[in-house]
Amino acid sequence: MTIEAQHSGTDDVHGVEWWSLPPDDVLAQAKTEGSRGLTAAEAERRLAEAGPNALQSAPPPSVWRIALSQVLELMTLMLIAVTIVSLLIGQVTTAIIVAILVLFNVVTGTQQEVKARRSVDALAKLQTPKARVIRDGALIQIEATGLVPGDIVELESGDLVPADGRILRSANLETQEASLTGESLPIPKGPAENTADTALADRTSMVFQNTSVTRGTARIAVVETGMRTQMGRIASLLTQVGDKKSPLQLELDGLTKVLGIIAWSAVLVIVVIGFVRGQSLDELLFLATAVAISAIPTGLPVFVQSLLAWGASKLAKERAIVASLNDVETLGATSAICSDKTGTLTLNKMTVRTAWFGGNSYRVTGEGYSFDGKVLGTSDEPLDAPTLGLAVSLPNDATVSAEGEVVGDPTEAALVVLGARLGIDADQARKDYPRLAEVPFDSDYKFMATLQRIPVRGVQRLVLLVKGAPDVVLGRCASMLGESREVEPLAAGSATAELERMSATGLRTLAIAARFLDDADEGTVAADPMAWVSELVLIGIVGIVDPLRPEAKAAVDIAHRAGIDVRMITGDHAVTAGAIGAELGLGAGAVSGADLKQMNDEELLRRLPELHVFGRVTPDDKLRLVGLLQSEGAIVAMTGDAVNDAAAIKQANIGVAMGSGSEVTKQAAKLVLTDDNFATLVHAVELGRIVYSKITAYLRFQMTQLLSLIMLFLAASAFSIAEGVALFPAQVLFINFFVALFAVIAIAADANPPGIMNHPPRDPRIGVVNRVSLVEWLVYGAVIFLIALVPLVWGPDVPSPVEPTASMTMAYVVLGLATVLSALLMRRTPESGLLPPIAAVAKILVWPVVLIVASTELGLFQRMLGTVSLTGWQWLQCLGLTLVLLVVVEGDKWLRRRRIANRAAVSPAVASTGVH
Repeated sequence: MTIEAQHSGTDDVHGVEWWSLPPDDVLAQAKTEGSRGLTAAEAERRLAEAGPNALQSAPPPSVWRIALSQVLELMTLMLIAVTIVSLLIGQVTTAIIVAILVLFNVVTGTQQEVKARRSVDALAKLQTPKARVIRDGALIQIEATGLVPGDIVELESGDLVPADGRILRSANLETQEASLTGESLPIPKGPAENTADTALADRTSMVFQNTSVTRGTARIAVVETGMRTQMGRIASLLTQVGDKKSPLQLELDGLTKVLGIIAWSAVLVIVVIGFVRGQSLDELLFLATAVAISAIPTGLPVFVQSLLAWGASKLAKERAIVASLNDVETLGATSAICSDKTGTLTLNKMTVRTAWFGGNSYRVTGEGYSFDGKVLGTSDEPLDAPTLGLAVSLPNDATVSAEGEVVGDPTEAALVVLGARLGIDADQARKDYPRLAEVPFDSDYKFMATLQRIPVRGVQRLVLLVKGAPDVVLGRCASMLGESREVEPLAAGSATAELERMSATGLRTLAIAARFLDDADEGTVAADPMAWVSELVLIGIVGIVDPLRPEAKAAVDIAHRAGIDVRMITGDHAVTAGAIGAELGLGAGAVSGADLKQMNDEELLRRLPELHVFGRVTPDDKLRLVGLLQSEGAIVAMTGDAVNDAAAIKQANIGVAMGSGSEVTKQAAKLVLTDDNFATLVHAVELGRIVYSKITAYLRFQMTQLLSLIMLFLAASAFSIAEGVALFPAQVLFINFFVALFAVIAIAADANPPGIMNHPPRDPRIGVVNRVSLVEWLVYGAVIFLIALVPLVWGPDVPSPVEPTASMTMAYVVLGLATVLSALLMRRTPESGLLPPIAAVAKILVWPVVLIVASTELGLFQRMLGTVSLTGWQWLQCLGLTLVLLVVVEGDKWLRRRRIANRAAVSPAVASTGVH
């Protein structure tokens, strides 16, 4: 099934388009009465039929089931097999060390899985606990979980809507639906029906569960409850989106399978050789165990986990919290970011950005709800107009504290702040100039008016102040205030042109007007203020926007430089979103959700490169866009802070939630930005790239060691060296785990590669195993094999599979020292591993050298590992053999740097393609 087919259905999947029905028809369809509601008996019957008004979640897997899945991993099964065989042949020390590795891997993996996000459970916690419902003609308060379709519910300002409902009647009703639709402004609502094809965000006759009432009152008929609400549909989407493995997990899974084949093939070959020679079963099992331990990358899960944990710790210090260690690496592969707008790229604080007074345009400085800022003209002279400040401050009900806390409508808050920047304290002004009458805002007539006596040029005058939709207010204006603040004929053309200019840049517009009523009787006007809202004097027009976060544009620029495609996906209007996108520099191409639904998958994929802004989209649209990008091979990061983002966030390779966002979004996400800073995401991508570069350095190191050991055991078997036992199993484990532990710490502590955000993201389809890396692993591994083989063939004594010998000990020392040197040389490529900064790495690598000496010279280690003390001359021979590795590795990297430089001289674009 195509992604389009999965997500292209209508927003209502239950058959009845409630928003398009008149209130009487809604009551008839719902089989209820608007004045009396349901009877208690009928409500009980419907509750049994429809179930509680709560969101359901699938039971999480048990800890034991998770642990079992970890045990069944291929690497773990191979290690368990080695443990069992080691016990059977009496290699207790080997069995204990391998068993500890198995236990560590299983416990670590289980802990990560137990942290799996409980998105639907978080949605359920959002359920409103109480609701005022009419039953048997009486208004009662019940648990919201007891609501059923057909219930009649009363709402007022400050309420959370308890279920999806059709409005039967309302007064000045507005709801905040940013959590569901992404629309940043409150939505005027009313009982008038919408057309059948009206998009979710435009259904003004409906209210939706867990959105909030910001103004007015309403009576609604509950039409959907529980999982059938819009919130319930999001819960369903979340349960349908499965967890996905990171690109690195997929690559390491594939690498593990390949290594398993190589390891057991080597075991089989060596055992067959031993069988042909006539070795006993015990000898063959001992030999097979030694080879298996050498060939299986026993430390791979542990060391990769350590590197990822290091990355997670670094991210946490940068205020980015990852849900799983594997997500650290996925960040580095990010090739596309789909970002929500409201609260993510923007401040979610409505702000007046421009104003038109007296025929002149002014720009407004300052951010958000801070009172700091000014109203500046073309010559950057501050506008000193206290009367204008009163005109924008008084006809609204919002309050804004000095700390920026808002109570009331965000748009009105923007006007309060504008008044403060014009020198007016709105709270004090309301006390000084109390309202004598008012016309409350209503979506039918789209304006608000207040009657007050205010000072105008030092004279107290009776003034009716009006704010509202520009088309409505302009239609009621007969004149305007000119540049000299005198009343003059209305320049309707200039006002309309200014409106069009503001709207074209994505600004929301409001008109401010007044009527001066010096000759009117105050009591007459106060008795019917609506009758006097005519022959108004236009004072001005303001342009309002939810402004960009200050750091957002710079972050987008860095992402583009790093080859990451950034798109904005929002529930806001396409024009507004397009203007924000242009300011961000996202690129051309804005499309609405309605247009999106008209495109099939093929057409949308074809147009995606030219589309960077998506407005008025639904949760289904977001999910579809993320899925389509993934189908093209993109590693997608989806950011958001609202419930309507949750499904797409879970679908994305890296779902990113803001710390101040909804709990459900944070639970669905793989990364939470505790500072709500979009720039932190871009920095997290940089850290992800750094982690990946260190992982590839570790794999270069690990695979070189592993291949050298396989070659060594194959050669020992082929040439009958110590009956095929080149090293004791305990010696191999000691090097692979304890010595290599310091090597991986050194790789993690290495300085970050420069310019890592100046080249495109890696292609996850190429993977860590490719032609270049394979050649590198084989060449370096062959060198280590040869230098370790020398003491086994030409050593001071004959190596034995039973007794410790100097020759086998020298081979062990050479391998140990080569392991330490490999960490130093292979931590970066093609740059030299000997160049500074090197001090921090060198300090770490001193300790494994100490371990190698101690394991050779101390009696306790000698008994555990099967080593003997070496003479000074033998130590010098080991050091000399190890230096061969330095010459080969550094010589190879020098040649590669020369080739890159030569290619760059021909094509400069090649200069940035070196692998770190």
